Amino acid sequence: MSNVLTLPAQPATLDDDAWDDLLNFIEEKRVIPIIGPELLRVDTDAGPRLLYDWLAEKLAAKLGVDATLLPPNYNLNDVVCWFLGSRGRREEAYTRLRSVLRDTSFAAPPALRKLAQITDFDLFISTTCDSLLEQAINLERFGGQSGCDVLAYAPNRVVDLPAERERLTRPTVYHLLGRLSASPNYVISDEDMLEFICALQSEHLTPEKLFHELEHSHLLFIGSNFSNWLARIFLRMAKRQRLSDPRDVGEVLADDHSGENGRLMGFLQQVSVRTRVYVGAERFVDELHRRWSARQRSAPVLAFAAQPQRMAEPARDMPDNAVFISYAREDLVAVQRLRADLEGAGLTVWFDLDRLESGDDFDRKIQRNIARCSYFIPVVSANTDRRLEGYFRREWSYAIDRARNMADDALFILPVCVDDTDAGRALVPEKFKALHFSRLHGGAVSAEFAQRLRGFFGGRA
Repeated sequence: MSNVLTLPAQPATLDDDAWDDLLNFIEEKRVIPIIGPELLRVDTDAGPRLLYDWLAEKLAAKLGVDATLLPPNYNLNDVVCWFLGSRGRREEAYTRLRSVLRDTSFAAPPALRKLAQITDFDLFISTTCDSLLEQAINLERFGGQSGCDVLAYAPNRVVDLPAERERLTRPTVYHLLGRLSASPNYVISDEDMLEFICALQSEHLTPEKLFHELEHSHLLFIGSNFSNWLARIFLRMAKRQRLSDPRDVGEVLADDHSGENGRLMGFLQQVSVRTRVYVGAERFVDELHRRWSARQRSAPVLAFAAQPQRMAEPARDMPDNAVFISYAREDLVAVQRLRADLEGAGLTVWFDLDRLESGDDFDRKIQRNIARCSYFIPVVSANTDRRLEGYFRREWSYAIDRARNMADDALFILPVCVDDTDAGRALVPEKFKALHFSRLHGGAVSAEFAQRLRGFFGGRA
């Protein structure tokens, strides 16, 4: 599989190879969808409408704006500008818009529900202020109960991801342009957009963890309503480098208008060769969902592999005499299988799912657990090789520190490889390379490994 989503900037459907690459990256959790208003098709009294078009009409009525004086196909910005030009109070526009949405009960659009069904997506970026995306995720993944985390940016209140993406334990929706409220803390006008863009690029107002993830992930801009220059600015802001510089990630712009913008297309073809434009936001979601679902049906069925988040989670506190498993988040399915098989063999297993309450000293707790566990299993894979940084590497270092106090022939660190990664060439500490690697594909524990580990515990009795 290639390491780069190399897609020419031209309005076309993706060929099978490009779709295959994209699905591979999605399965590896290296893709972040950025959701825009073109996916918000809702059922109104007048039939299906895009939510923001409907809101513009309702807000105009609420603010007493004469719609006949507005341009054809007017939008929220047109309404707000006319209202302010008539000496209206800016704050009133936001509280009136909140009232409009508060009095509605739109169902989550089908396109959003299809995206929510793609469980390999764990971080969603929303460029709209409504709650329809989190509603779709809660319906599809949590039976309608509140299960996803929701964060929102505002220039006067910078909110970042609570942890690096691999440590997020629930699907997360981040409202990059603010979330609906009675205060003017979300984008409904061009002036708001300008303020948000300037703030997001400010050294002191940037959500650093979020932008680190955007910089190093493939991005799907689905249904955005960005104009020519705003699309360029958003791409540059997300990538945090010149778009013409070499980079190992790419983007897809899937919307209903970018392919018709000759200047934008010319710019992308000359400057951003990693960007592909796909015509039709909802059509893109339909095709993505169809292909992803087909992969799930054809994938080998492994015990414990489906929906790992629904399995019983490890205890918050590590039990005595436990085996500590250290892993990269991308290997969670294999780790769930590894844990289940070891527990089935009568062993006590613990690994972290970052379920610590706010205020706990996470790093010190992990150190204490490694200092008192019976054995330490570092899970090695193509995913750990790919990541030059990650908390699991710090865990590995703590385990090596403890091993330095042990006799030379004492067994404590038991490396496990869950795929075909060459142990001799793996990016692991030299201390690990001197140890025996057990190859447990997909985390499936062999009878030999289970018996060997039980024997270690028996030797300590």
